[in-house]
Amino acid sequence: MIYVIDSLNAKDYPRLLDGMFRLRKRVFADRLGWDVKVTDGREIDLFDSLDPAHIVSVNDEGDVVGCMRLLQTTGPHMLADVFSSILDGEPPLRSSTVWEATRFCVDTQQLSRGRGRNSISYVTSEVMIGAFEFAMAAGVRDAVAVIDPVMNRVLQRSGNAPYGYLGSAKPMGKVIALAALMDCSAQRVASIRAFSGIEGNVFARQDMTIASQ
Repeated sequence: MIYVIDSLNAKDYPRLLDGMFRLRKRVFADRLGWDVKVTDGREIDLFDSLDPAHIVSVNDEGDVVGCMRLLQTTGPHMLADVFSSILDGEPPLRSSTVWEATRFCVDTQQLSRGRGRNSISYVTSEVMIGAFEFAMAAGVRDAVAVIDPVMNRVLQRSGNAPYGYLGSAKPMGKVIALAALMDCSAQRVASIRAFSGIEGNVFARQDMTIASQ
């Protein structure tokens, strides 16, 4: 199930936030070898201090198994301030109806490779559905994400293909990075749901709590 954690309710979910930052450390620092800041076993950067919304997937045992960060593009964001070379000199997007999606990851150590509820494919789709449905409810029309070619293929195969790209692909460390555009629309959500077989509400009930928050 999906929890949306932002500055308004972060105090209610310290354990989930801790699990999310620890998952990001295992994925981006340990597995992918990115040059990211790690503090006390957690990967946290300056953009986490700018009131983003975190889309957090939690399994039946209460463990964080996937996440994504959504941040408005009206202020500092990664495409504008970290990956600006991708834009080939063009100004970055600045709109209250365009959000940036970053720090997407799933826990490959806990999840299987199948198509069931406890699979990488399922959690990937659940996070995407949660992110797009939350964004739509907030009046967001488009999302931009800096991704690599592998993630680009994952999106294309899972009913979530980008409709366009900004600038041009650039080498970023060990990978090639490109800026992908995706509309936040009911049609896109329906396509992801059809691919994944996910039906019904993916969000945790507001009155549902996890023990030992």
